Amino acid sequence: MIIDAHQHVNWLGMSVDDVIANMDKHGIETSWILTWEGPATERALNYARTGDPRFDNWPLAAVVEACQKYPDRLIPGYAPDPRDPRSVGRLEAAVEMFNVKVCGEWKFRMPVDSPECIELFQVCGRLSLPVVIHLDVPFLPPIKKEKQVDHWYGGTIENLERALKACPDTIFLGHGPGFWRYLCGDGHTNPEVYPKGDWVEGGQIVPLLRECPNLYCDLSAGSALTALGRNMDFTRELADEFQDRLLFARDYTDGAMHDFLVSLTLSKEISEKIFFSNAQRLVYSE
Repeated sequence: MIIDAHQHVNWLGMSVDDVIANMDKHGIETSWILTWEGPATERALNYARTGDPRFDNWPLAAVVEACQKYPDRLIPGYAPDPRDPRSVGRLEAAVEMFNVKVCGEWKFRMPVDSPECIELFQVCGRLSLPVVIHLDVPFLPPIKKEKQVDHWYGGTIENLERALKACPDTIFLGHGPGFWRYLCGDGHTNPEVYPKGDWVEGGQIVPLLRECPNLYCDLSAGSALTALGRNMDFTRELADEFQDRLLFARDYTDGAMHDFLVSLTLSKEISEKIFFSNAQRLVYSE
């Protein structure tokens, strides 16, 4: 069994029927279908060709429609914009009316530890909703005006750390280039969006995983694949130590992450946790 803990509908030209067909092709039983709220002006221009042109974002309505069509295959997720003073009420209503199981994808141009976010995340803890957090750093080193990123989300690993500690009863899944860049020790110095190259000791993710048991990892997209591929031995150690907190996910529609995880030759117990039981536990826990 495989659960994809990060997927979208009407993304990359994929209708819900296309998503299901793609899941079947890759042997995926269930997918978390996530929203992306917020104004279109917070997205890079190329996103205009990858989403549904009927909407300015990836809305809850599309997620609900998809999950109602395939209730046995899709898990609904929803992350309201925390800047909307109605966000808590909207999330609570989504849980009550549409059985939303995940708060995600949180991807907004604001610090992830802002008061509005902390309030929303604490409600997620009360509702037992894991939160999928997308980070993109505001600046790429060296810190110069011309290196400012025009589509940053959440801030840095330090912003995430403060949110984790302010919401100890809430499960957070780290995701995105701004999260995975800190797996290696050059997170604050590498000028690339997807850092590559020789491994550097001293990454911040592992110490944060040890200090904050409410931090999990979303293994989706090129950001996770690139970071994990920089040192295979380190990644095997990561999978062993944090086998209960790594979740297989794609965000895309290919089998690259699946093949990479298989290539690590992890034990059956660890593989089963990463591919499905960790995700299963988060959305079906009482």
